[in-house]
Amino acid sequence: MRSVKSGRLGTKVAAAAIAAAMVPVVATGTAQAQGGNIQYTKATDQNKVVETELPDGRLIVSVWSDSMQIEVPNIVQRPANVQPPRGPGDPAPVLYLINGAGGGEDSATWQAQSDVRSFMADKDAWTVTPIGGAFSYYTNWQRHDPNVQTRYANLPGNRPMAFETYLARELPDLFEARYGGTNRKRSLAAISMTATSVLTIAQKYPGRFQAIGSYSGCAETSTPIGYQFINIVTGMRGGANLDNMWGPFPGEPRTGTNNWFDNDPVWGAFRFEQQRDNGTLPAMFISTGNGLPGPHESLENWRLRNSIPALANQAIVGGIIEAATQYCTANLARRFGELQIPAHFDFAPNGTHSWGYWEDDLKQSWPMMAAAMGSR
Repeated sequence: MRSVKSGRLGTKVAAAAIAAAMVPVVATGTAQAQGGNIQYTKATDQNKVVETELPDGRLIVSVWSDSMQIEVPNIVQRPANVQPPRGPGDPAPVLYLINGAGGGEDSATWQAQSDVRSFMADKDAWTVTPIGGAFSYYTNWQRHDPNVQTRYANLPGNRPMAFETYLARELPDLFEARYGGTNRKRSLAAISMTATSVLTIAQKYPGRFQAIGSYSGCAETSTPIGYQFINIVTGMRGGANLDNMWGPFPGEPRTGTNNWFDNDPVWGAFRFEQQRDNGTLPAMFISTGNGLPGPHESLENWRLRNSIPALANQAIVGGIIEAATQYCTANLARRFGELQIPAHFDFAPNGTHSWGYWEDDLKQSWPMMAAAMGSR
C-alpha cells in the first residue's frame, strides 16, 4: 500500500504526456461487471428504479435520470449483515464508488480491476457504481456534444449530459428511497478523471456527502495544466469539443457559471472553508503517487498478465500521468493549508496511475469513510 507522506510535493511535467486515461466504450444495453457484459432491465420515466438480480448476489439497479431523460445502470453490492441488525429506521450508509475516464463503459472498472467485491463483502455499507458517462468528467455540460465517445452523447432532445446532477441528486435520492430510505449518510469516491469531479460535487452540495475519496485526480481545471489534462482525456481521447462542456476557457472566476473556474476544486476551496465553519465539511482522503515505480510495477501484478510491454506502459505512461496528478494535488494541498481546511493528503513515495494503487487507496481511506458515515 501507499504510505502516508506529506512531503515530496510534485514535479511539474508537460501535460501532453497525460495520454492513457482509460480506453473507450462498450455496446449499449449491457453493463460491465467483473470484466463481462451483463443484460439488465432498464428503468423508465414511469418506473424510475428497476432491479436486476445477478447470480452472485449483486444487483444491477437501473435508475432514471430526469435531467438527462435516460436510465443509468449501477452495479450494486449489498451491505453485510451486522450486529445488532439494522431496522427500517436505521438503513446502512452508501458508498458511491465512481469509475474513471471510461465511465464503466470499458473494462477499466472497479469491478474488473480491483478486489472491491471481496473487500466490501463484510462492510456495513451499500456499494453503488454507475456504469456510463465515459469522458463526461461526471459534470453538467453546458451544451449538447454529439461526438463524445460515450453512449450518453446523444440524449433525447439533444440535452447536454448532466452527470453532476445524477451523482449529487438523482442517484442518491432514488436509490436510497428504494433501499431503506434517505435518512442516512453517504460517501463519494473516485479515481483519475472523476477524482476531480467528486471534490467539485462536495463543494457545490454542502452536507450531501459525509466523506470524499479522491484518488489520483488533477484537482484543478482553470489553469493551463488542468486544461491540458482535461483536453487530453475528454478532448483528444473522448472526441469532445470542450467549449460544450464548460464554455470557452477559462471563463469568469465566479460561482454559478458552471465554467472552468466554477468546477475547479483549487479555486473553489473557499466553499470548503464555508463548510468547515458551518459544520458540513466532509472528511476527505486525497491521494497521489509521484510517478516512480512502486510495488505494483511488477510482472506479478495480475492485471499485467505477465506482459513486459504492459509493464513498460504502466511504468512510463502511467508514471508521467501520476507525476502530473501529484503536481495538481500539491497545489490543492497548498490551498487547503492557506485556508486551514482539514483533509488527509496521501503523497506516496512512489506509484503510477494504475489500478493497484487505487485499490490500495480505497482500503486506506475506508476507515475514515466508515467513521464519517457511521458504518458499523
